Amino acid sequence: MTVYYRPIAQTDPIRPPGALMLAGGWCWFDRVEVLSREGSQGLIAAADLPEDVRERLCAPRPDLAGLAMDRPQVMGILNVTPDSFSDGGRFLAPEAALARARKMEAEGMAILDIGGESTRPGAPEVCPAEEMARTGPVIAALRDGGFALPVSIDTRKATVAGVALQVGANLVNDVSGLEFDPALAGVVADAGAPVCLMHSQGTPETMHLDPRYDDVLLDVYDALAERVAVAEAAGIPRARICIDPGIGFAKTLQHNLTLLRGLSLFHGLGCPILLGVSRKRFIGSIGGAERAEDRAPGTLALTLAALAQGVQIHRVHDVAEVTQGIRLWQALQMGYDA
Repeated sequence: MTVYYRPIAQTDPIRPPGALMLAGGWCWFDRVEVLSREGSQGLIAAADLPEDVRERLCAPRPDLAGLAMDRPQVMGILNVTPDSFSDGGRFLAPEAALARARKMEAEGMAILDIGGESTRPGAPEVCPAEEMARTGPVIAALRDGGFALPVSIDTRKATVAGVALQVGANLVNDVSGLEFDPALAGVVADAGAPVCLMHSQGTPETMHLDPRYDDVLLDVYDALAERVAVAEAAGIPRARICIDPGIGFAKTLQHNLTLLRGLSLFHGLGCPILLGVSRKRFIGSIGGAERAEDRAPGTLALTLAALAQGVQIHRVHDVAEVTQGIRLWQALQMGYDA
């Protein structure tokens, strides 16, 4: 029977003897839920973990794209597309994209994620030439203008990633987890770049039709473990990999909630976790916010819940609101020095 270990993450400043730090960050744990395909097998003490599991759960995560992983980091979203679900068309013009990037920088963003292909449910594929024409000039203009923050290119395609890395991108964020384009892994490895591997099923055109899982938490964990192994085999070391459970990608509302409740399980992969819940449809369904731009409060609620499970990178549209919320959360949990 294959078993999985979900640390019960805590953030209280009073830590009992024997508690272990989670992923070298701000959470600790002294108990672990043991899971299997037959269901929960109950709790064990952290001290009773197998040594290799304890090492993966506790080892500090190396810096990623120049960002320290011992504190929360906010990734700002910049979609230079006509049809993204939340902000399609707003930043398609280069001047608007540059102004938006500068605004998010001033609001506290740590890394900018630029995408030229919508991955909303039902979105059609964009040809590489068009995607490059949307993203490459914006990244180059940012760098020419002195933009110093790390930049992530949100793409599934090797040619798009290659151009973006040449003109100043630092990280490749692939929603297909290196499945869509077999050449992408080699591009990332040759560039010595970090990569984010996200979980999904199918493509954006089909992923929403009938997503099914035997056990969504364990299925997603196993799928990401496989993608990490593929990346390592291609020459990308685990120290340059982060993982994303793919909230909203081939997931129902209940799938999303199950994954969010069990996020701490994914620390067992030994990689930083990136979470992209921003303005997702299920936030509106639960929170009564039909318009995507009205979902910042729900986004912040889920971000703070993820912080309590040690999630390191938070990909959001509403940088100012989320940054403010994180700062207040940190002041309560870690103290405040004026």
